[in-house]
Amino acid sequence: MTPITEVEGRRVALSNLEKVLYPATGFTKAEVLHYYATTAEPLLAHLRNRPLSFLRYPDGPDGQLFFAKNVPPGTPDWVTTAEVPRSEGPARMVLVQDLASLMWAANLVTEFHTPQWLIGAPGEADRLVFDLDPGPPATIVECCRVALWLRDRLAADGIEAYAKTSGAKGLHLLAAVRPTPSRRVTEYAKELAVGAEKAMPRLVVHRMTRSLRPRKVFVDWSQNAARKTTAAPYTLRARPEPSVSTPVTWEEVADCTDPGQLVFCAPDLESRLQAYGDLLAPLLDPAGAGALP
Repeated sequence: MTPITEVEGRRVALSNLEKVLYPATGFTKAEVLHYYATTAEPLLAHLRNRPLSFLRYPDGPDGQLFFAKNVPPGTPDWVTTAEVPRSEGPARMVLVQDLASLMWAANLVTEFHTPQWLIGAPGEADRLVFDLDPGPPATIVECCRVALWLRDRLAADGIEAYAKTSGAKGLHLLAAVRPTPSRRVTEYAKELAVGAEKAMPRLVVHRMTRSLRPRKVFVDWSQNAARKTTAAPYTLRARPEPSVSTPVTWEEVADCTDPGQLVFCAPDLESRLQAYGDLLAPLLDPAGAGALP
């Protein structure tokens, strides 16, 4: 029988709590749910009012992985949904606005992915993102070097950047921007990616072509497109271990000399939040948003 729990007055069914989802560490579904419950405050702040794409892995990272963009069958009627424009026609997507909705979504075993715009203004970006993806044998260590260059370049334009691990191999840079058409933000991000390649031609590539990427860091500027999404801060990832897309300080970025220094798993996050709070909280303050030149 599926256990039912009450979360903020809502009845939420929680299934297969003893199921091991991360075989490398024995991390169970119950531990996944506990992680999301204990990091709910900062996670919800970054999910709120953003339509979600779910990367589901109900049998763990070695099982089937699939994206779910439309409202999943069986979604409770108290979960907030909204119509979102798409090139192929409007679709209805989930918004995780509260703890009950978060626990319902976490029970589906998902990564949370969000666009760079809010539901009230589709295609008007309030975030800028760079996804720094290392081509082996390059690692996150090389990503950190590129991130520091991009941070300084953004600062020259009056835009303050913040960093988080992708939870996989690379690093994400995020910045709050004044509402700007996603097309313009994408153009600007591409300009900076091209600039990074010119400044560090042996280290950076701005094109997605696979043959160009070994030993270099691919600066993916395209995730600023209105139709695209990026792994949200604090989401678990479908990796061998329960790794988390974790905000990091610029000191940690500058001091990184080994990939293991910037690998954080679910059990690490409680102490980091106690020590640092939400390092990405400034992204939530409209007063700190920069204007594109």
